Amino acid sequence: MQLCCAFIQKYMEKRSFLSLIVMLVCCVAVQAQPKMWTLEECVKYAIQNNISIKQSELDSKIALIDKKGAIGNFLPSLNASASHSWNIGLNQDITTGLLRNQTTQFTSAGANVGVDIYKGLQNQNTLRKANLSIVAAKYQLLKMQEDIALNVANAFLQVLFNKENLKVQKEQLGINQKQYTRSEELVNAGSIPRGDLLDIKATVASNNQNVIAADNALLISKLSLAQLLQLKDFENFDVVDDTNMRDGNNILAQTPVAIYDKAVESRTELKIARTNLEIAQKDVEIAKGAFQPTLQGFYSFNSRVSYADVLVFDTMGNIIGTRNSAPFFNQFSNNKGQSFGAQLSIPIFNGFSVRNNVERSKVSLERSKIAVEQQDLDLQRNVFTAFTDAKGALNAYESSVVALEARQGAYNYAKERYDVGLMNSFDFNQSQTLLTNAQSEVIRTKYDYIFKIKILEFYFGIPLIKN
Repeated sequence: MQLCCAFIQKYMEKRSFLSLIVMLVCCVAVQAQPKMWTLEECVKYAIQNNISIKQSELDSKIALIDKKGAIGNFLPSLNASASHSWNIGLNQDITTGLLRNQTTQFTSAGANVGVDIYKGLQNQNTLRKANLSIVAAKYQLLKMQEDIALNVANAFLQVLFNKENLKVQKEQLGINQKQYTRSEELVNAGSIPRGDLLDIKATVASNNQNVIAADNALLISKLSLAQLLQLKDFENFDVVDDTNMRDGNNILAQTPVAIYDKAVESRTELKIARTNLEIAQKDVEIAKGAFQPTLQGFYSFNSRVSYADVLVFDTMGNIIGTRNSAPFFNQFSNNKGQSFGAQLSIPIFNGFSVRNNVERSKVSLERSKIAVEQQDLDLQRNVFTAFTDAKGALNAYESSVVALEARQGAYNYAKERYDVGLMNSFDFNQSQTLLTNAQSEVIRTKYDYIFKIKILEFYFGIPLIKN
C-alpha cells in the first residue's frame, strides 16, 4: 500500500513538472508572437503619441494662458517699493528738508495701486478674442488629429496591400516551381524541348525576385506606419488583416450635394476659418478702441525714516550736544503720505500709429473673409472630387475582378495546352505573367477603393474609428 502511494505521489510530481514546462513553453511562444494592431488601435495610439499633435496641444495651453492675461487686464495693479541709503557729508535731511553736514541713513517705503476705469472697451474685446483663440486652438488640434488619422489609415491599408501582394507573389512562385518540376518530367519524356525548361527556370528566378521585392515593400510600409505611430520597436510590429470590401455605411448612395451640405456643417477647416474671421473682427475693434480716451484710477502710499544723531544748539548757535533720532515707528507714522485720484488721457495726434493699426486690422479682416470663401470652395471641390474618385475606384475594382476571372480562365486553358505540348513555354509564360498582373491589379484597386471610401465618409462626418 505504501509503495503504491509513493508511486502515485512520484507520478503526480512528474506530471506537475511536465505541466510547468508546457506552460513555460506556451508563454515563451506567446511572447515571441508580435502584437497584431488593428486600424482602430493604430489611430488611437497615433493621436495619443504623435509629435505634431503634442505641439498642437501646447498651442491650446498657450491660448489658455493668453486668456488669463486678458482677465488680468480687468484687475488692479499693485506695486510696492522700498529703499535704504547712506549719506555722508553735506546732504539734505529728507524729513526736514534742511542741509546738514552729517552722516545719515534713510529708509523709504511705498505702495501704488492702479486700475483701468475705461479703456475704449479694449480689455473686453481682448478677453473675447482670447476666448475665440481657445476655440480656434481646439479646432486646430482636432484638424491635426483628423489629418493624422487619415495618414494612419492610408499607411495601414498600404501594409495590407503589400501583405496580399506578397501572398500572390509567393503563390505564383509555388505554381512556377511545380511547373518547373513538371517540365523536367516532360523534357525527360521527350514531350517538350529543353529550351522550354530553361524558360520556366528563368521565370522561377524572376518570380523569386518579385517575392523579394514584395517582401521589402511590406517591410518598408510597416516601418512607415510604425514611425507614424512614433513606435520604437519596429521588428515586432504587424497589423491585423481585418479590412473588408464592404461599403458598410452605403456612402455612395448619397449625392455629392448632400455630402457637401453635411461637410459644411461639420468640417473642421471651415470652423477654423470662421473662427479666425471672428478673431480678425475683434482685432479691428481693439485697434479702434485706441481712438477713445482712457481713464485710470490710482492710489499711492509712502513714508520715510531717517537715522542720524541730531545736533543740539544753544540760543547762540553753538553745538552743545547730540540726541538720537525719533524712534523708527514714530517716524514711519509721522512721515507717511497718501495720494489718490484719476487720470484722463485723450489721444489727439500720435503720428498716425493708431490709424495705421486700424487699417492693418481691416486688411487682415478682409483676408480672413477671403480665406472663408476659399475654404468653402476648396471643400466643395474636394467633396465632388472625392465622390468621383470613389465611384471611379469602385468601377476600376469591379473591372479588375472581371479581368482576373478572364485571365484565370485563359491561364487554365493555356496550362492545359502546354501540358499536352500544344503551346510553347514563351506563350505560356506570357499568360502566366498576365494572370499575375491581373491579381496585383485587383489588390491595388481594392485598397484604393477602400481608402477613397474612407475619405468620402470622412467628409460626410463619419469618423474613421468609433470612440
